Amino acid sequence: MNKQVSLIGAPTDIGAGSRGASMGPEALRVAQIVPVLEAHGLEVLDRGNLAGPANPWLPPVGGYRHLAEVVAWNRAVHEAVYAELQGGRLPILLGGDHCLGIGSISAVARHCREAGKKLRVLWLDAHADFNTNQLTPSGNIHGMPVACLCGHGPQELIEIGGTVPAISAKAVRQIGIRSVDQGEKRFVHQVGLEVFDMRYIDEMGMRHTMELALATLDANTHLHVSFDVDFLDPDIAPGVGTTVPGGPTYREAQLCMEMIADTGRLASLDVMELNPALDVRNKTATLAVDLIESLFGKSTLMRQPG
Repeated sequence: MNKQVSLIGAPTDIGAGSRGASMGPEALRVAQIVPVLEAHGLEVLDRGNLAGPANPWLPPVGGYRHLAEVVAWNRAVHEAVYAELQGGRLPILLGGDHCLGIGSISAVARHCREAGKKLRVLWLDAHADFNTNQLTPSGNIHGMPVACLCGHGPQELIEIGGTVPAISAKAVRQIGIRSVDQGEKRFVHQVGLEVFDMRYIDEMGMRHTMELALATLDANTHLHVSFDVDFLDPDIAPGVGTTVPGGPTYREAQLCMEMIADTGRLASLDVMELNPALDVRNKTATLAVDLIESLFGKSTLMRQPG
């Protein structure tokens, strides 16, 4: 795994339905993300925060809320993430709401195309985020990033990576899903997205789920993790705008992260939808940093590294 890590803050809630995710990057810094990663021998550069338009908090137009502003933020994220990858570093995007996954993952996909690498995206989330303006009940673009990345969305967003679609649905493994709108569900089946929902995890266990989600990774695969904090059960992670009961427990989440770390293939990361305005004494940010630490090799087990 790359030991040179760059943090990129994207302080906006432009795609969300509630305010507060704009404070996420700062909460992760307060929760000591830099020293925690440095303690694992990583060289951490905090690039500070990107700038972009303010949230006008307006109703949707044509089924999209704040489309122009969402495009501006995603372009900024795309350029920043792409620059770190080109510089041979591992970018960690500190969100911000999950609409920013469009800019981040399109940059990773562009980098993979140029480097001749395969891409695997693990989407850890309570939601499939596969809405379109026809399907969405709210118009909030944080419910649409996976659809946009797969080429289903407004022209300005689907073109950000320079190639449409930015990624193939076959590159994505969704884990922890438990809230999907009716029309969105049909669309997910139609495009063949691979989804390990909570029922699957309940029946088969997190270990089996992750073995399948990580199958066929090889030395030429770039592994990107897009971690929406609402993936976690709200009992342990209340600081998100869209809580859905019945998510992974602390141990299940740890196992998920540890198995990703075991591959040695993690090459880029998004940490999204942390909302300190809804949190309790920064507990969710502290938990998120704890799990990120596991992604980078902290094991809670008494195993000798192999």
